[in-house]
Amino acid sequence: METADGIYDSVCPLDCPDTCSLSVTIADGRVTHVDGSHRNPYTAGFICAKVRRYPERVYAPERLLHPLRRVGAKGEGRFARISWDDALDLVSSRLATVVRESGAEAILPYHYGGSNGLLNDDAVDARFFHLLGASQLEKTICAAPTGAVARALYGGMVGVPPEDYGRARCIVLWGVNPAATSIHTLRHVQEAQRAGALIVVVDPRRTRTARIADIHLQPRPGTDVVLALAVARQLIASGACDASFIAANVVGFETFRAAAERFTPSVCEEITAVPVRDLCNFAAAYAAASPAVVRCGWGLERNRNGGNAVRAVLALPAIAGKFGVRGGGYTMSMSGGFDIDKQRLGRPDLRACPARSVNMTQLGRALTELASPPIRALFVYNANPVASTPDQNRVLAGLAREDLFTVVHEQVMTDTALYADVVLPATTIFEQNELHKSYGHVYLQYSRALIDPVGEAVDNATLFRHLAARMGLGTADLFAEQEMMADALGVARAEEVRSERVLRMAFAGSYDVVQFGTVWPRTADGKIHLAPADLGPICFREEVPSTYPLVLLTPASERLINSSLGEFNLADPRLTLHPEDASARGIVDGAAVRIYNDLGRVEVRARVADDVAPGVVSMPKGIWRSATLNGATATALIADDLGDIGDGACFNDARVEVEPLGA
Repeated sequence: METADGIYDSVCPLDCPDTCSLSVTIADGRVTHVDGSHRNPYTAGFICAKVRRYPERVYAPERLLHPLRRVGAKGEGRFARISWDDALDLVSSRLATVVRESGAEAILPYHYGGSNGLLNDDAVDARFFHLLGASQLEKTICAAPTGAVARALYGGMVGVPPEDYGRARCIVLWGVNPAATSIHTLRHVQEAQRAGALIVVVDPRRTRTARIADIHLQPRPGTDVVLALAVARQLIASGACDASFIAANVVGFETFRAAAERFTPSVCEEITAVPVRDLCNFAAAYAAASPAVVRCGWGLERNRNGGNAVRAVLALPAIAGKFGVRGGGYTMSMSGGFDIDKQRLGRPDLRACPARSVNMTQLGRALTELASPPIRALFVYNANPVASTPDQNRVLAGLAREDLFTVVHEQVMTDTALYADVVLPATTIFEQNELHKSYGHVYLQYSRALIDPVGEAVDNATLFRHLAARMGLGTADLFAEQEMMADALGVARAEEVRSERVLRMAFAGSYDVVQFGTVWPRTADGKIHLAPADLGPICFREEVPSTYPLVLLTPASERLINSSLGEFNLADPRLTLHPEDASARGIVDGAAVRIYNDLGRVEVRARVADDVAPGVVSMPKGIWRSATLNGATATALIADDLGDIGDGACFNDARVEVEPLGA
């Protein structure tokens, strides 16, 4: 393709709620600058520092330019260049051999959002693997508990858009840090605060968002469910629940109330460390405010009680009757606002028979223990599991198997790609067409390729179309962009978004989102279900006693949301310790430390600060192995345990000890 020099619109590919529109400068066929665009009104022309550096990814020294075949030991990083024809022949023949000898379920695709939208994840790839009959991946690394709860309670009702937060008189940010992960939400929160809104932040860490809060509650990690149940109990006990709303719209209130009854303010303080006064002040302020909105994030789901925590938090606006007014209710994911037919997009009907499912959180276990049949071929794309998946050492042991054929389709040489038998070069967002929905706003966006693929990179659509042709799976039109978009959106809307590039979703004939006004629960009876049977009883699971005294948190940061851009964007990750914990261990700021437990050890430098409470330590998620002092990252310390609802990952249940590196 030839693109004249100039400034063009695109869309940010990072796994972030904001899905910003971008303004991309092209000169001499190269991306030279990225800024914010006003094409998407929500993101309003400004972007975070992370995506400004995206051109560095496009032209990085680590960028993969050609197909490669492994010639050294797995993990050594020694590869030889091969042609695309040879690469496709090798991959298709090895996959066909696995199918013939062990059955298609011996093949596991491993993927997540990566830096792609709807066309290059769970679309063309899904069609290929459904036709092949491969094992299915349960995408549980994030949002599985929250998604399961939101569907069970509200049927996935569309949330309050952040641009309506300015109308709210109370905004509760629970388990979310928009200063790092959703800067446009933070803008609306601050505007609301300047207009008199009360800002409440619930987070174990004193983040940049927490520093601006009027009330900051710091529960012990894993105890959010107790705090939320105690708030609900306080609302009920003080007469602040909306009895008429509950009678008309809520099922299971009495069951929920019974579960909350034992969590008095004093019991809550004992379990969560949140003072009784702070709990009562929060409940009273929330009850009195209208509109009031709860922004429920994903931080609170990442532990053994995560699903029930989300369940209790999302019950609060139902109990207090905060619906029916613009700016009031709750926000979880906005994905439900997009009328996209996922079944038509991914085409599970192409599968000849049901296949087994493999939980992505337990990849290491699957690669080392799964039988009947064992995983003999792993196809990784849109993901970097060595950096992102729990139990890193077991994942590495699985990837090191000589009898495992591993294909990695990737933009740069990641920690995972080093273990591949075949590495295939992937395009970046500026080298491919893509359809983008958001989980933070209601604008559907389409972006076109702006530059020629760097080297011999291809997008997922091209890769899986070629593999399907070689393996005799489906027809060419099954993998064509226009047909997939028409399947997902309908012909007219597909053409409209391709032409207009940005479409705002409408609800009940209105562009306004008012819960119980223009959008309602999508449950079978149209009501809120606070105690749905499929979620099990409302409960709090006590912490299992551990010989390791410190809780390790691994949140997103202002540098990394996940491992994308980790090759250059966080070269010196630090472990944050409270001064009391540092002093007790003889650790000073900047010192090299060892974090360890029975699973592994990680060596980095320390940051001593009261941003965490005593007994809690924190280091960023998504860092690459090259960034630490010993080539291990936080996932080496995190077990692959599953949570209470949705079988999600329990990243924040890791228990560790820390010592000076010289000890």
